[in-house]
Amino acid sequence: MLNILLNSPFKIDIQSMIEVLKKRDTLVALQDGVLIALNGNIVLNTLLKKSITLYVLKEDVLARGILDHICDNCNVINYSQFVTLTQNFSKYMNW
Repeated sequence: MLNILLNSPFKIDIQSMIEVLKKRDTLVALQDGVLIALNGNIVLNTLLKKSITLYVLKEDVLARGILDHICDNCNVINYSQFVTLTQNFSKYMNW
């Protein structure tokens, strides 16, 4: 399943999101959601242990000036890659 995180991980029920995510799910972080990919983030460590694939939108990372602080396990993608990624899933959840 594709999960799309639009909000800051500090403004949502992050525990519910973590519980819903299954092994091999995909999470794409957009807008303030890209904050989840910051190095040292305890939520990020929990997500990576679940073996999910994590993507962050490059434009949103750049807009927040955090590119140098994004986890190495996160895939930075552009809008075109995001659209392509969404076409690979029939189900998605917005957070």
